Amino acid sequence: MKEKVRIGITHGDFNGINYEIIMKTFSETSMNDFVTPIIYGSTKAVAYYRKALNMEQFNVNQIIDAGDAHSRKINIINVSENVKVEMGVHSKLAGISSLEALDAAVADLQNSKIDLLVTCPVNKVNTSSETQAFAGHTEFLSEKFVAGNHTMLMINDLMRIGFVTGNIPFGKIAASISKEVVYKKIALINNSLKKDFLIRAPRIAVLALNPHNGDGGLLGNEEINFICPAIEDAKSNSILAFGTYAADGFFASGEFTNFDAVLAMHYDQGMIPFRSIGLSKGVNYTVGLPIVRTSPAHGTGYNIAGKGIAQPASLRDAIFLAVEIYSNRKTQEAAEANQLKIKVTHQHRALE
Repeated sequence: MKEKVRIGITHGDFNGINYEIIMKTFSETSMNDFVTPIIYGSTKAVAYYRKALNMEQFNVNQIIDAGDAHSRKINIINVSENVKVEMGVHSKLAGISSLEALDAAVADLQNSKIDLLVTCPVNKVNTSSETQAFAGHTEFLSEKFVAGNHTMLMINDLMRIGFVTGNIPFGKIAASISKEVVYKKIALINNSLKKDFLIRAPRIAVLALNPHNGDGGLLGNEEINFICPAIEDAKSNSILAFGTYAADGFFASGEFTNFDAVLAMHYDQGMIPFRSIGLSKGVNYTVGLPIVRTSPAHGTGYNIAGKGIAQPASLRDAIFLAVEIYSNRKTQEAAEANQLKIKVTHQHRALE
């Protein structure tokens, strides 16, 4: 891209590994060659981790407004003064600060002060209150940007996996699956693969809900009643959807490599092979939003917080992917605008 994108990075839970991976990522000066980073976080936390991790050379440019970001520096906006770092400890203060960072970044995104968003991991217990549960970034952002049809798309070097159901209790999964819901997720992923990844004719594999594809109804009727009919509807609308596939054999045989994306019925069905085969690397991308948001595909890392061993690869990948998708969308928008211009020109000439 010719212009550097303004990338907002929320600090998430400051008691985990987030500051370590942020600092390690932007200690590589080449990162500033193509993005202008704006961290929504805490200068107190930066100072704490600079000392704890012996990274005194890491410097930030404190700003009040994202519009004041310096294109060649690591910018930070203080979202909370009430910060007490306790590495590896569950803290309500950390949860409150996580939400303050997210709220501030979303507001700037809505006002076009930043171009895209990368969110560092939070602790859902800390970010939830007695009256309001925090289901996750995906649900939070879908509400903020009024996106009814959305899903996580987990991405690594080997696969892309989306989900029909999100973070819900296991006992509610079957009741949440319908022909309409499955079809909408297939169409959503198909559209994203075209628009965000510039894949002309994406191939999507759809997993079964029940073991052995339901064994013809002996182990469940969801495949017969809902999932397969949704696949047929997708095919009738020129979407290359295939299935259903029993998850165990599908991943064990390597058949997933024949597809551009996989649609899982529930979280564990997709996440277990994603993390096992992908060796814990990867990115979480929210499909269905009008904006671009990615996140590292790992948690807060309390168990290794402050030990200096956290790996920043997933955060780097999240930044690279966000910029790639943002660029692809701009390319697609420019192509569509050009096609519209040509169409209007032809119409005018026809009327002459």
